[in-house]
Amino acid sequence: MKKYLPYLFALPLLAFASLTFFLSTSVIFDLFDVRASQGNYVLFIVVTNLICSLVYFVAVYGFIKQKGWTSLLLGLALSLLILVFAYFTIYIDNGGIYEVKTYGAMMFRMAVTAVFTLLAYFVIPKKATLL
Repeated sequence: MKKYLPYLFALPLLAFASLTFFLSTSVIFDLFDVRASQGNYVLFIVVTNLICSLVYFVAVYGFIKQKGWTSLLLGLALSLLILVFAYFTIYIDNGGIYEVKTYGAMMFRMAVTAVFTLLAYFVIPKKATLL
């Protein structure tokens, strides 16, 4: 069972990365008229989500190959999300236009990233190579 554990965690991360990538690029490039359905989206949040989706794809590889840098990479993504969320609250306080669901979505994304960061930290052996 331990042999399949990295794949068990990599699969939902791959799904999350794929969904995030699809939605972010759809809003940025107005694919499939997604932008209209999003209302008052905040571009810097969408771009941050796109960047994190790319990080998630690399982290999937790290999970599968048991790379020691996976938890560090996901931790950096989490740090980026926290910084952008802090800026988002400042943006809101200064009267920025946004959708209320963006706030909840960011909280959810930070929680999911934190869970995968902890999973990578505890599942990947400490003797795993950095490269």
